[in-house]
Amino acid sequence: MAKRRSRGDGGLHWDEKRQRWIATATIGYNTKGKRITRKASGKTKTEAKDKLKEILRDLDDGLAITPRGYTVKDAVTTWLDYGLRGRDPETVKNYRYQAEGHIIPNLGARKLRELTADDVDEFLAELSLTLSTRTLRLVYSILNRSVRMAQARDKVKRNVVPLCEVPTGQAGRPSKALTLDQVAAVLDASENTPMYAYIVLSLLIGARTEELRALTWEHVDLEGKPNADPVVLPSISVWRSVRQDGDTKTRKSRRTLAMPTRCVDALKAHRVYQDARRELAGKRWQEHGLVFASQVGTELDSHNVRRAFRRVLKAAGLNPKDWTPREMRHSFVSVLSASGVRLEDIARLVGHSGTAVTEAVYRHQIVPVMVEGATAMDRIFPRAS
Repeated sequence: MAKRRSRGDGGLHWDEKRQRWIATATIGYNTKGKRITRKASGKTKTEAKDKLKEILRDLDDGLAITPRGYTVKDAVTTWLDYGLRGRDPETVKNYRYQAEGHIIPNLGARKLRELTADDVDEFLAELSLTLSTRTLRLVYSILNRSVRMAQARDKVKRNVVPLCEVPTGQAGRPSKALTLDQVAAVLDASENTPMYAYIVLSLLIGARTEELRALTWEHVDLEGKPNADPVVLPSISVWRSVRQDGDTKTRKSRRTLAMPTRCVDALKAHRVYQDARRELAGKRWQEHGLVFASQVGTELDSHNVRRAFRRVLKAAGLNPKDWTPREMRHSFVSVLSASGVRLEDIARLVGHSGTAVTEAVYRHQIVPVMVEGATAMDRIFPRAS
């Protein structure tokens, strides 16, 4: 006679109809006192017994009620829905794009409890053949945080993602700067377009595109104080951006920038143009005090700016696909550096906390200081005749 299993050890029986061994374990009771059971099956008694042991281990670990079919897709979707509250809409859009474009198609069907470090390593290695290192780190972060949330909710025993390293991906397209002649061509091509003032400010004072999109007329001084001693030049106060909290990127990014005459003239013309647009829009106009607004007064988004900028580039004889609006800021640094402006001054103008950031981000645009030593030595030790 077969030995009866002890209470709490679950049960095993043969199902004639299914032709499989069935493992059954009681994992708790509902509010009405009815037993909650978990079942698993196997072609052999040993296979079913092993699955029963796993159920009992989960019961001891407090994970028995976790759905066995809970997948990586379930974990990622849950994190996207509940783990990004309060984030900037553009950030949420980017995270969702990466998750739905890379994680879910490749790992989504995998049961989370069966996900291994080897699975994650293989997944990242395959992505590294096409994605940049920066994008790989973002994908890794999304996966890690998704599994961590699932672990906190008792959906899985452990998070295997931190056991893996992010591989080196493909080299991203390096930022570059327009030459002086290209800057002149872009300025000329934009002169009779609604983007003229935006482009002039980007190229001549180096403001970030997200700072200009949030710029309001109350932060623009088109007159200055020409009779003061010293003279106060016309300026803009960069105190806001289109980030989630409306603040600038860093504390040092809050700055007041004096404007060249061309910027002042461009903004005066732009204000006349905007007044005409406001009158034409009539009741459709929504007043937000923005310097750069849509045709009905609302805030521009990055796509609006990119499309308009590309039209200007095409008119200037440049390939629109080769440039982005943020590279106008790089061009500003390049022009100043080539003109001999000190690195410390450039860092203050672009709102960096120190010269290290400026040099690291714009290293290809900055004229190396080391040429000064070579030039001095040429003067001290001239070439032998």
